[in-house]
Amino acid sequence: MYELRMSQESLRSIVSPKSIAVIGASNRPESIGNAVVENILNGGYRGKLYPINPSTTEVLGIKCYASVIDVPESIDLAVIIVPSKTVPQVLEDCGKKKVKGAIIISAGFKESGKEGRMLEEQVAQIAKKHGIRLVGPNCVGLINSTPEVSLNASFTKRMPKFGTVSLVSQSGAICGAMLEYAKIKAVGFSKVFSLGNKADINENDVLSFLSQDPTTKVVLMYVEDLADANNFIRIASDMTRRGVNSKPILAMKVGQSTIGTKAIASHTGALAGSAEAYDAIFKQAGIIKTETLEQLFDYALAFSYQPVPRGGGCVVVSNAGGPAAITADASVRYGLKLAKLSEKTINGLKTILPKNAMIINPIDMIGDSDTVRYEKALRFVLQDENVDSCIVISTPLFLFDNEALANVIVKISKEFKEKTVLACITSFMENEDAEKILDSNHVPQYSFPETATAALAVMQEFGAMAKRPPPKIEKYAVDKAAARKIIDDIKKEGRTYLAGPQAMKILRSYGFATVEPVLARNEEECVQMAAKVGYPLVLKISSPDIVHKVDVGGVEIDLKNETEVRNAFQKIMNSVKKAKPDAVIRGITIEQFVKDGKEMIIGSKRDPQFGPLIMFGTGGIYVSIFNDVSFGLAPLSDFDASKMIDSTKASKILAGTRGEKPYDRLAVIDCLKRLSQMVTEIPEILELDVNPLLVFEKGKGCKALDVRIVISDGGNQVHKTQQ
Repeated sequence: MYELRMSQESLRSIVSPKSIAVIGASNRPESIGNAVVENILNGGYRGKLYPINPSTTEVLGIKCYASVIDVPESIDLAVIIVPSKTVPQVLEDCGKKKVKGAIIISAGFKESGKEGRMLEEQVAQIAKKHGIRLVGPNCVGLINSTPEVSLNASFTKRMPKFGTVSLVSQSGAICGAMLEYAKIKAVGFSKVFSLGNKADINENDVLSFLSQDPTTKVVLMYVEDLADANNFIRIASDMTRRGVNSKPILAMKVGQSTIGTKAIASHTGALAGSAEAYDAIFKQAGIIKTETLEQLFDYALAFSYQPVPRGGGCVVVSNAGGPAAITADASVRYGLKLAKLSEKTINGLKTILPKNAMIINPIDMIGDSDTVRYEKALRFVLQDENVDSCIVISTPLFLFDNEALANVIVKISKEFKEKTVLACITSFMENEDAEKILDSNHVPQYSFPETATAALAVMQEFGAMAKRPPPKIEKYAVDKAAARKIIDDIKKEGRTYLAGPQAMKILRSYGFATVEPVLARNEEECVQMAAKVGYPLVLKISSPDIVHKVDVGGVEIDLKNETEVRNAFQKIMNSVKKAKPDAVIRGITIEQFVKDGKEMIIGSKRDPQFGPLIMFGTGGIYVSIFNDVSFGLAPLSDFDASKMIDSTKASKILAGTRGEKPYDRLAVIDCLKRLSQMVTEIPEILELDVNPLLVFEKGKGCKALDVRIVISDGGNQVHKTQQ
């Protein structure tokens, strides 16, 4: 909480300043310096405004000063719009004046190349020296629409209407476009932050501020990158897991190409890219990810206007079968939970609806429905304890009064204010008055049933996420020293890849149940060791040059006697030498053959920006084909690991299918958490696959049958926050 209070105080002079100096103010029409001053004036800013420009004595009728130092009063916020090379001196002047915060709209910094990057670093150092909190540079500015401040310190076209949504955008152009689109969608804003290059203030600072902001109910984010993922998760999680007091965060992430070159040494390395990293971060933070700006606003409208569903189901009330059927199909597609109406509700509906009406949810009241029928039906269904939300659909019919229906929907929404109500009046002509009635009374209106269904499905999902428990990271008692010694020995040998007995020892040092492979250097050793291990057996090629053993014929399984072992040994050697004639072969590993379980995969890849990503999915030789995997960012809690499993089709396998008993899901969760601890504590592990992880029936655990590990060569590959 101390950090949140610090963010509140440090940003307050920027968000709610009592006095502003616009440095670079101008009388020249169409200049940014002119637009910012005009926006501050037209927005109704209630504090003091001081234009700064040495070339004039007046800007838009307000006295202008040559320097910020010349202003006789104290200044909370400086908005800087001068050529980039003069920004350092301007900031020095702001420091002398004891200005508390600054917004640098000027471009020409790190986005322009090496010199610009150096200039930005200089600016950040000056700001830090003087204790000035900094937004930007290269940003559009900031807006605070709350009536007591009413500040538009930006060069956007207009001041948005006041609302309960706050916007955080790294792109100035997108920020402006979103404000324009918000006007069409009737979304009102409390705060708008254009972050630009984030030389000082970043999304974590802003989220910390908004988490305590009483006028912010929903946060929209346009994300290009994150400065500190783990801190971001912590702050966002706090906002999204407060139960009924949670603040939804909706984010659109762009630029999701893979960071760096995909490694081929592990399945995890091949499957984990930038998109997977951000998906994992958003899931663990409870953030709702959207694919388009339209989705962003569709969902924002619902969250800002209506309460989050509390755990029941949705009822759909329509005057036509087509839209009802469309909604039913969309509910399956988007995961909307439909309510099972109680017998009392169904019997009540039968008394007010025609005999040919469809009473099973979705409800089709048929085409002759009037507003009286709508009101009675809505009241019946919303009284049902199984119902927590409702989509009201109306198709355009002759003489139907859309305004009257809008008033009915508003009336019912206020009567059942704890339940979520969305409207879908599908009339596109002469519908403006009905939309105004709904908008002014905070009932979201959607043009299509699918859009309303998607929005409500997201609200249901968030309602469940908001109840998730606080993260608890379990710390296992492990033999870190044993794992550390193996890693150090491998590095001394100049190797960066290990498998077989050494890799298995690392797993066992962290509490994994594993097979215990032994290495045989020739056929006779193989036969002798096979007898000691006990049949049935598995033989695998041991070579630092061969990663995927099956691909080169390097694996033989279920060997039951000496003859089969000799034949398998010769077969493997011949196949490998033919497929990889230059490979260094250390011998053959012998393992116990384990069966009667389900093959899963767990793994890790160290993302260069965020640190270790943990993977779970369906394992075996087809993992790269089916791609049934999910990711989480280490360290993992029980809840995080469980949600990773739920995100895959493998979860249904573990639950047991076609009469099978369930498999040991808790053991898989335990393995994921142990792996999370291992790769957090040993930063040299760049990639790791346990494939397959054989999962037995519930209560019988699981066992690692094969593992591959890629480690750092001691260079700068190690994630910097883990060093």
